[in-house]
Amino acid sequence: MAKFDPRIDALVMETRTVWDPSVGDLSAEDRRWVSEAIHQQASLAANISYERSHTGFTRVITVTVEDIQRLYISRS
Repeated sequence: MAKFDPRIDALVMETRTVWDPSVGDLSAEDRRWVSEAIHQQASLAANISYERSHTGFTRVITVTVEDIQRLYISRS
């Protein structure tokens, strides 16, 4: 489990979302919203990693229930 790294994040060209089992069953619409929102505010993610790609880096976020809670708190 890595932390948000602004230097590497500036080189992110692709994103990928993985769902922790604690998230449970979310509708496709909710998953789409959470995925977009967490990648827009990647510093809120607790489990983030960066994979080297040909064009830069891929940001991989494993979304947990706590991440979703932080997203909702940040919107208020």
